[in-house]
Amino acid sequence: MNFDKKALDIDPAAESERIIRFIQKNVRITMRRGGGVVGISGGIDSAVVLAMTVRAFGARNVVAVMMPDRDSDPVSETYARELAGVFGVTPILEDITGALEGFHCYRRRDAAIARVVPEYDPAKGHKAKIVLPSDLLESGTLNVFSVTVVCPDGRQETRPLPPRELLEIVAATNLKQRSRMATLYYHAESRQFAVIGTANKNEHAQGFFVKYGDGGADIQPIAHLFKSQIYQLARHLDIPQSIQQRTPTTDTYSAPCDQAEFFFRLPFETLDLIWRGLELGLPAAQVARVMEMTELQVQRVFDDIQRKQRATQYLRMSPPIPEAAAS
Repeated sequence: MNFDKKALDIDPAAESERIIRFIQKNVRITMRRGGGVVGISGGIDSAVVLAMTVRAFGARNVVAVMMPDRDSDPVSETYARELAGVFGVTPILEDITGALEGFHCYRRRDAAIARVVPEYDPAKGHKAKIVLPSDLLESGTLNVFSVTVVCPDGRQETRPLPPRELLEIVAATNLKQRSRMATLYYHAESRQFAVIGTANKNEHAQGFFVKYGDGGADIQPIAHLFKSQIYQLARHLDIPQSIQQRTPTTDTYSAPCDQAEFFFRLPFETLDLIWRGLELGLPAAQVARVMEMTELQVQRVFDDIQRKQRATQYLRMSPPIPEAAAS
């Protein structure tokens, strides 16, 4: 089977038109909704989805919502506003900080971090993020999270997260995505519009999303595309260069944290091509020759992808419903 570094190349013009028709058919005909609501973050995925949604319904029938909280990078709003302007949409700003304070998101998260790093105190300027090991290719270490605290003087301290603290931090932080999705559904239901999801294949298939948070949408138009393919669409759709050149970030924690260090552990151009080889059932040795890596390195990536898919399978499940009892 042919496999080379162009294995993920798509025809972006044809693919974008196919997705636009998919959005139109499912939203207008199947769901009988009049337009779409898109949460825009200043990132590449929501930018591509907004562009195609505007082409599907026209700018008048699209609502773009920015939903920062107190931990968000201000540049996210700057890029989101630039994006909305390019596509003729007037964005709505919904600061969710108050909602998160009501849910005790920050208090619960910070209490768990402080049990691991006692000097951590946001009131004194400390910031924090959680990260995975960065040495996947070298050692193939398991996905064991650590917390990194950034002190006001720039000093950083990283410590492994015990299971209890990890679960509490993640559960508290997930309130952000769930608050955002609730906000999007307010704007959708008040207009009889549909919520258009922005998860790509990397996020959906490996579980880098929050169930009933950013994973909760009426339609997921790019969940079949690798991140590297999203960039191909972005170039075709004339997404602003500021967004195309931005490093993908979680924009969730108070300390800057990109998606590679938080979850994926590799650059997308490397991860995606190796993953495609895995999907095709190719041996690690064949993929390694194309990637100019060792067979062991490729096998480590294979294993990491499969572990994440198994561990997050429940996120992709619909709620089970028992069959009716036999009469």
